[in-house]
Amino acid sequence: MKKELSGSVFSVQARTGITSIPFLRAHLKTKTQKLKTPSGFTLLELLVVIAIIAILASLILSTAGFIQKKGATSRAQAEIAALEAALESYKADNGDYPAGTNLPGNTNYNLLTNALLPTAAGSKVYFELPNKGMTNSSGYLTDPFGTTYGYRYPGSSTNNGTNFFDLWSTAGSTTDPTNAIKWIKNW
Repeated sequence: MKKELSGSVFSVQARTGITSIPFLRAHLKTKTQKLKTPSGFTLLELLVVIAIIAILASLILSTAGFIQKKGATSRAQAEIAALEAALESYKADNGDYPAGTNLPGNTNYNLLTNALLPTAAGSKVYFELPNKGMTNSSGYLTDPFGTTYGYRYPGSSTNNGTNFFDLWSTAGSTTDPTNAIKWIKNW
């Protein structure tokens, strides 16, 4: 009988002393089942996957923030160019630019709004709002960062451009002039 069995069965028979084939098959099946490792993930594997997901999410969120800031900066540059054109049109009709100063963050007075978007009947509107998000709750012109545009006429000798008025956005930074390097300006 030993010659009839295959090599693997013969070696199992020699070790266990079992000669019955059906019993030998059942014995081999239980041995292989005991050798299997339990299925599922270890705690370490789960922690590694969570860490990788957290790293990828932070990369995506930081990139999205950068893209939003870049878009707001581009929009502020376009709005400043449109406001410059409106101020030139105002000068053509009135002989001079609106005189005065409007500092960013000033919520009580907005020279640009009063000059370019007059509310009196029959007054010429020099600047059409491209979107509703360009004004705050008081109706004053605001940049994409939520701060009123800065305006000064006559312009200072250090900042005056070809238009001789200064128009700027603080680009979401503070209104402190020492931080002006980040500002979006017409000069």
